[in-house]
Amino acid sequence: MHLTAAQQRDVFQWDVRTWSKALPLWQQALDARPAPQRTLAVGERGGGLSLWLAMNGHQVVCSDLRPMPPETRALHQRHGVAHRIEYRTIDIGHIDFPDAHFDVAVFKSVIGALGSKEAQARAVAELCRVLRPGGVLLFAENLEGTWLHKVLRKRFTAWEGYWRYLRWPQDRDLFNGFRSCDFRMFGLLANLGRNEAQRTLLSRADDLWTPVLPKRWCYVLAGVCRKDGSA
Repeated sequence: MHLTAAQQRDVFQWDVRTWSKALPLWQQALDARPAPQRTLAVGERGGGLSLWLAMNGHQVVCSDLRPMPPETRALHQRHGVAHRIEYRTIDIGHIDFPDAHFDVAVFKSVIGALGSKEAQARAVAELCRVLRPGGVLLFAENLEGTWLHKVLRKRFTAWEGYWRYLRWPQDRDLFNGFRSCDFRMFGLLANLGRNEAQRTLLSRADDLWTPVLPKRWCYVLAGVCRKDGSA
């Protein structure tokens, strides 16, 4: 489905023009699966990806490590999709659902908060476990980026002390449990903007720079990972 600019803001919520570049990749994978599918969204305190899945007609378990705030439920009610969404408190490292329970799992900017590669590997393995054979993981996560990103995060980012940014291609092995993966990298300087208007402007400049600069300089990794289809 095509999202309006306002819908994209509700789905992605921050640095929208950059992170929403994951959408064509995800949408293509989702469109290949007839609705309704059973889907799991993790790290969903803002509820944006749950909103997107529900707008596509899927049944969603919207989850976070802490109880969901009222604003998240209000967002889903405002878009008329709350009847498709169930709210759960879930630890991504220990997902309390049985094996092969979901058709689709999604997350955005979540596993960096786990702080170590070992914890990130456990989380991705858990997501793979609860997917059915042939199921897909759709995700977007923060990359380490350039030296400039590292310097400015240390100065301005409150979570810098515990966040583990993915390194590429060194962290490709986190997804080795899947049969196949399709990855995209984007975003160079847009996240350095101090407000959303600045980030939007910088993202337009990034459109010019990204094709000619090393992909390892990007700060967003998006992917579609497919679980083996055999039983």
